[in-house]
Amino acid sequence: MEEPPVERRGGGSAASPRARARDGNGVGEVPDGGRLSAARLLGLDRSGPLPAQAQAGGSMRPWTIPNAIGFLRLGLIPVFLVVAFSSGDGTGALPATLFALIGLGDYADGIAARLTGQYSRLGALMDPITDRLLVISGIVVCWHFALLPRWALALLAAREVAMLALGRYALKRGLELRINWPGRLAVAPVMGSFFFAMAGVATLGEALLYLGLALALLASALYVHSGLAAFAKAP
Repeated sequence: MEEPPVERRGGGSAASPRARARDGNGVGEVPDGGRLSAARLLGLDRSGPLPAQAQAGGSMRPWTIPNAIGFLRLGLIPVFLVVAFSSGDGTGALPATLFALIGLGDYADGIAARLTGQYSRLGALMDPITDRLLVISGIVVCWHFALLPRWALALLAAREVAMLALGRYALKRGLELRINWPGRLAVAPVMGSFFFAMAGVATLGEALLYLGLALALLASALYVHSGLAAFAKAP
């Protein structure tokens, strides 16, 4: 769902090959010594630079286990939309379960990358695109069936479009965005709001939407601040 704070492209890593080989999918390299801690495996420890293969210019390497999970997530989004719009009111066990599986797949491909060391530039690019498409799909379904407050959905949609434009502009200027902690924390409540709304628990879904929206807007403000600082330092 998120693009990551702005940093200069091409910043290589000084970590050893062994250290680099034990982590991936754009979540930071394993500290020298190569031991994969539980916190790093679960994505809670994001210290260290991006793995070299996930940075700009890295290998696309499409045929990996993490990317297979990513392709499956991407392919299930239209299936989810068909099922949701065929439900009559947007709610039900099947659309909610499909949405949850696609969302949880983001954690699954990250864990797979860290376990296998199969990280790639394609995975780093595909994950945020898939997350954003899933969020937009959730917005479309919940808007159409009025499952959540439309003003909040419209604000979230505007934020997603703005972040997409900011990311594209930064890349054209030779900069790359990296996710911040408010952005990471926003993912679960935003995705959860759509899931619970489709599962028929509207009150919980609405509360999670407000929490996720607040975190997402805070993350956007921090991205803009970091981006302006990086642009000011750029030659």
